[in-house]
Amino acid sequence: MMFRRPFLASLAGLALAGRAAAQPGVDRPQPRLPTERMVIVGREGRRHDFTVEMAITPEHQTIGLMFRTEVKPDEGMIFDWGTPRESSMWMRNTLVPLDMVFIAADGRIIRIAERTVPLSLTPINSGGPVRATLELQGGITERLDIRVGDRVLHRMFGSTP
Repeated sequence: MMFRRPFLASLAGLALAGRAAAQPGVDRPQPRLPTERMVIVGREGRRHDFTVEMAITPEHQTIGLMFRTEVKPDEGMIFDWGTPRESSMWMRNTLVPLDMVFIAADGRIIRIAERTVPLSLTPINSGGPVRATLELQGGITERLDIRVGDRVLHRMFGSTP
């Protein structure tokens, strides 16, 4: 009986240490990032409003939407690369299908990867330099008829929604 208390204290310490080691992107989602309004304008002038989380820092970009169990139809996450560059994404630890929208510096959509495969490590490339990559609910671009050539309105592209 005299060893029971130190043993239980050791177990409690290990449990706390295990919780402290839990990290967003490793075993849980990151907290919701700051959001901004973004609009996609189709060829006929139809506007689609979204509230997007702003993944600006490398840490936030690395984690992205990992471990999220839902992306609402009017929400998403935008990865601002700062300057145009080739973008390559993957679905590691991402539990839901996503549509990845690759956006040039002028706000023009240059590529859409629809319904990406959850948990896949296969790279998904932009196919050219982009200023940003937008992740939306899987299938939403087809449902809303969002296509290559449509325009994204947001301050990072020099426009307002």
